[in-house]
Formats: sequence, C-alpha cells, structure tokens
Amino acid sequence: MDAFGMGLVAAMGALATVAGASEDIDSDIGSQSNPNSQVQLAAQVGNPHRIYNKAIAGEPPSNALWCTTAAIMAYVLIEGYHMPLLFAAAAGASLAALFDGVMSVSAYLGRNASQARFNQWIYLDIIRYTTPSIMAHVWITSFCIVLISIIQVYVLTPHHPFPIPVIALVWGLTVGAIGSSVGDIHYGGEREFQWRLFGQGLNTMLSGQIVRKAEAGLRNSIDNAWFCAKFGGPCTGMGFGLTVFLDNWRTTVFDPITQATAAIAMGVFFVIVMNLYNFYCELSARRKYGPYPGYKGDIAA
Repeated sequence: MDAFGMGLVAAMGALATVAGASEDIDSDIGSQSNPNSQVQLAAQVGNPHRIYNKAIAGEPPSNALWCTTAAIMAYVLIEGYHMPLLFAAAAGASLAALFDGVMSVSAYLGRNASQARFNQWIYLDIIRYTTPSIMAHVWITSFCIVLISIIQVYVLTPHHPFPIPVIALVWGLTVGAIGSSVGDIHYGGEREFQWRLFGQGLNTMLSGQIVRKAEAGLRNSIDNAWFCAKFGGPCTGMGFGLTVFLDNWRTTVFDPITQATAAIAMGVFFVIVMNLYNFYCELSARRKYGPYPGYKGDIAA
C-alpha cells in the first residue's frame, strides 16, 4: 500500500459523499422513491399541489440507468477516441442529465394530466425552473460515479477487471438504495407531514394528507430541496461515502488476490461493527427522546 493509492481511495470516498448527497436531493425535488406515493395520492384525497411528481422508477434502478448511460458514453470516448478521462466523464454525465430531463418532464406531464379529474393542474413554471435543478443533481451524481469507476479501472492498482459501465451500474444501484434507506425519511416523514409528531408513524387514513403550504406561499419541490440539503442529503452522502471508502480501503490494504481471506474478514468486521453501532444509536435515541408517541412496545420504555 502506498500513499498514492490511499489518496485515490480518499478521493473516491469524497466523490461518493457528493454523489450520495446530490442523489438524495434529486429524489426530494422530483418526489421519487418512497415519498412519491404520498405526493401521487395527495390529489386523489383532495389535496392538489405544486410539487414535482416524476418517479420515473425507484431510486436504485433509475440511478443505475443514469450512471450506466454516463459511463457508456465515457467508455466510448476513452476507448474509441482516446479522450481525457475528466472530459469523457463530464460528457457522459451531460448525456445522462439530458436523458433524465426528457423522462422527468414526460413523467410529470403524464402523471398530472392523468389526475385532472382530481383538480390537479399542470404548472408550466414548475417544469421550467425545477427540471433544470433535477438535471443538475443527476449530472453531479453521474459525474461522481463515473469518476469513481474510472479511478477503479484506469488509475487504482490493481485495476478493476470489469469495464466502467458495469462498475457504474453497481454503484448506481448502491447510491440509489442508500438514498432510499437513509435520505427518504427526512423528506417523507418530516417535510410532507411536519404537522405530525415525528416518529409516531403514519396512519393509513392520513395517506396523501401532505403539507401544501411553505414558509412563504404554496410549497413546491425547491422548498423540499432547501429543507433536505440541511440534513437528509448530507446523511445520505456520508452513508455512501463511507461505503465506498471502507470497501476500497480494505482491498487497497489487503490485496484481493494474494490476501483474499484478510480482505473478506475485514469486510465482515466492518459490517458487524456498523450494525452494532446502528443498534446502539437507536437505543440511545429512544432512551433520550422516546418512547415514540402512540407506540406501546418501545424497547426502551
């Protein structure tokens, strides 16, 4: 292990942190993944809104699509035209962002048009100034993921045996899954239902009863991004960044070929430690702030 290799691993962790944060905020702006069901249902229960409603797919498959699209473009430019690595990554991310913009607009128009019977309007101003923000965050996510893949294949030693589109596919699925598990609650739980006590759960009869008024005027998706950039986005970035950093750290310290047993053991050790720490944090939070209102079986009660 040398200082250059560890520097590359640290750079990959930093890129992953940025990618995770931008991915979560993109989901919050577009009402994608888990929180989308509440936005989609709102008009049907008498709450038309001005929140962007795309939900092209769940976060893991959609981010895998954007990142793989960007990586394929970069791979063609690098292998076929010998373009510089940074230029190829930027060009690929631009293609992914354009692709996402087209699908986002068509999804927004289709979803809201189908809810015309529930008095849900199509707001052209929402499309004009929200879609570019969605595309910008997709560009950042795709660019960072492609750079991570390029480092693993072309720069880091030993080189990864798979081409960058395959690696970008895996990392795209990963960042989307982490965004769903880490970042969603800070939008679906706190922002959409901020008039409910946080942590008490959501009764089925309250589905779709989202908050539609912001601090100034009617709420829109940019308000959600402003809110989630404070905590939900950074938490998602930290989760993905640690995943990328720790996984590549162990395969940098321990050669995956000659020291495979040690590398696997270190990975299992990280998983066990993280689960124990997560369990400790949950118990500590429940003892300090719980039991959750309306929950009778709290283990720390």
